[in-house]
Amino acid sequence: MAGRAADSTVLAGARVVLPTGTVEDGRVTVESTRISGTAPEDARVVDLTGHWVVPGFVDMHNHGGGGASFTSGTADEVLDGIRTHREHGTTTLVGSMVTGEMDFLVRQAGILSELVEQGDLAGLHFEGPFISPCRKGAHSEQLLRYPDPADVRRLVEAGRGTARMVTLATELPGGIDSVRLLADLGVIAAIGHTDATYAQTVEAIEAGATVATHLFNAMPPIAHREPGPITALLEDDRITVELINDGTHLHPAVLELAYRHKGAGRVALITDAMDAAGFGDGEYQLGPLAVEVRDGVARLVEGGSIAGSTLTLDTAFRRAVTIDRIPVEDVVRSISANPARLLGVDDRVGSLEPGKDADLVVLDEDFVLAGVMRKGEWIIEPKTS
Repeated sequence: MAGRAADSTVLAGARVVLPTGTVEDGRVTVESTRISGTAPEDARVVDLTGHWVVPGFVDMHNHGGGGASFTSGTADEVLDGIRTHREHGTTTLVGSMVTGEMDFLVRQAGILSELVEQGDLAGLHFEGPFISPCRKGAHSEQLLRYPDPADVRRLVEAGRGTARMVTLATELPGGIDSVRLLADLGVIAAIGHTDATYAQTVEAIEAGATVATHLFNAMPPIAHREPGPITALLEDDRITVELINDGTHLHPAVLELAYRHKGAGRVALITDAMDAAGFGDGEYQLGPLAVEVRDGVARLVEGGSIAGSTLTLDTAFRRAVTIDRIPVEDVVRSISANPARLLGVDDRVGSLEPGKDADLVVLDEDFVLAGVMRKGEWIIEPKTS
């Protein structure tokens, strides 16, 4: 761990990934908390030859880490989880909550919204309780409910303007009206944990849905006479698809399929992380459900369903480049620029451009994390010779 860099710092010699492409032997100038277009003569120079410099990662779907749950943790516990993900390169993070009692979710939204207001989180995401019991995954079936617009509005308002996304099974009663409500409120309506048909999914997209919650997971597979939601979500350019690239949720060929059909501009790599991310194997709670993490894979004790992930975005980045063979520039769009755009924070983060926050990640030649900077402060300072 390290503190703030000098007021003017030049990161030199690395391959720098910019919105226009990769610059060999590039330079990034940091002035206080922001990226600058020019460097004063007395700026400190950090030689990063042999490294990559990419924008800080933006995770729009994350339930916790470092032993802390964003659904049930105190403010201090949530901050521990945030710090864990920052140490893995995620400099912008949305706090996601799983299904719970409405009153409980309202109270927890109040806690998380304060962390948004003080700049620790980028917003709130409600994944449930408005999801299908047929595709509930690691959500308590007893606490699920139809997406009545009045209930959806109540949760959004509990976030005091910080709600960024709500995941819905839009085929349920009230689903389409709730999508329209969310669109009117400026909140992302995400289709997920759904048993919808192809036609029902198309209807939800026309109503204003713009994101597919962890595409392929917790939804019907593609069939030759029943194309289902996946086909509708892949074919429509208005939809950005979330992908969990941990080697458990998706086969590499499926990840490649999504990139090929959506293009890098409509993919968002997420963690869907739970408490165990960056913490280790053991027994945990996901909402009211018991979870066992073994060999880094989280599953419900009862039933064995996958219960989120223990993924961090540095691992997702490295897998995408080294195993899935996705071009580095495309991975950067998926892990930084695209989620920043969806969350409405791309004026500040998501790319290395003058005027934006000095949020960046340093990777070695094998794409292993070597440094993290957030708003000009080194969270992990790279070791240089």
